[in-house]
Amino acid sequence: MIVCKFGGTSVANAQQIKKVANIVKANPARKIIAVSAPGKRTDDDIKVTDLLIQLANSVLQGVDIELKLNAVIERYADIASELGLDDTIIQVITSDLNERLASDKSEKAQFMDNIKASGEDNNAKLIAAYFSSIGMPAKYISPKEGLIVNDLPERTFALPETYVNLSKLAHVEEIIVFPGFFGYTKAGVLRTFDRGGSDITGSILASAVGAELYENFTDVDCVFSANPRVVNCPVEIKEITYREMRELSYAGFSVFHDEALMPVYKQGIPVNIKNTNNPDAPGTHIVPKRPAAGSPVTGIATDSGFSILYVSKYLMNREVGFGRRLLQIIEEENISYEHTPSGLDDISVIMRSHQLNDEVEARIIKRVKEELHAEDALFRHDFSMVVIVGEGMRHNTGLAARAATAISNTGANIEMINQGSSEVSLVFGVRSQYENQILKALYEEFFAHTTV
Repeated sequence: MIVCKFGGTSVANAQQIKKVANIVKANPARKIIAVSAPGKRTDDDIKVTDLLIQLANSVLQGVDIELKLNAVIERYADIASELGLDDTIIQVITSDLNERLASDKSEKAQFMDNIKASGEDNNAKLIAAYFSSIGMPAKYISPKEGLIVNDLPERTFALPETYVNLSKLAHVEEIIVFPGFFGYTKAGVLRTFDRGGSDITGSILASAVGAELYENFTDVDCVFSANPRVVNCPVEIKEITYREMRELSYAGFSVFHDEALMPVYKQGIPVNIKNTNNPDAPGTHIVPKRPAAGSPVTGIATDSGFSILYVSKYLMNREVGFGRRLLQIIEEENISYEHTPSGLDDISVIMRSHQLNDEVEARIIKRVKEELHAEDALFRHDFSMVVIVGEGMRHNTGLAARAATAISNTGANIEMINQGSSEVSLVFGVRSQYENQILKALYEEFFAHTTV
């Protein structure tokens, strides 16, 4: 059995959905598909998810929603019409949207999740109806039938019973069309995964049914060794380990959600990233292990939107529990951190900037100075993380020196260096303004004359 996930561009319009049908039809083993909400049809288009966010915000602000509601319904109506479906499916979608819009609004975040999730949910219903209409017996399955997630306030993740519940799908005769991006708590509350979370849903399904392969269809032929929007014609990655892909996804590789590997990783299920528009291309295979041959570096990723909390105190290194108490303060603000480089008398905590605001920062600095008696504490913003990843890095000497030299040649200052204990990744913190220059310089250093 093969589980497939089709992203937003793969299901953006009728033409793309017809391609999806042909892909599923081409291999009888493709029995379960997870789908996203319709994505952009052109570069200047807007995703259905963004239309839904606008709609939900209008409701919460108490302004007229007719135009925004019609914009969502018309997107589905255009798709249904071009697929030759009658108005029945649009009536189902319209009714569903009206029911969601009339739901409880006292918890604004929960209401927003409910509206956003309709994008995937209704697209799954539409695609299942289309499959059945062309002689491909299909069945829409709601996450209510088994994808159980945790309660607030933690970020959304599937509970262990999910895998037992969804394992039953392996015995369904029809092609299963399952909406990505969300699940339900035991109390029946809808919760969404992070944006791009349809990758997570597909991975959960693959793990639950013990699939032999998880195919993740997107709009590129493969994963590239660097961002092709910055680096001209980067090397294609034919094979990559779970660990390498996880590191690259975390650091900005948008082709695959960084949390989506865990369910298939635990089961040892290989992943194949493929192109809906070119399904015969071999794509990129994500595997448990691969030979550490060729270039020591598999890929280079960059991601912006980081802030640094800098704390200084003389003889900090002699003070037992200082780091723990500092991280406790950050935890009590419900903030996760990424790195904690330190010296004898200072420590930096690197975190995603979107978790911060002026009030939170002031509270943290006040507590650090009062409770930890720090001599100095301050926040710095506008940082990017540059991550060099490769299973072969541990077997090569001088790699960090090569990377640091390439970065220095751009005129940028290295604010932080951190190497993971697995020696699969090397992270540099730099000012965001140098991000693209550094990516190009590192690519030239490690990939100018190699292939992966």
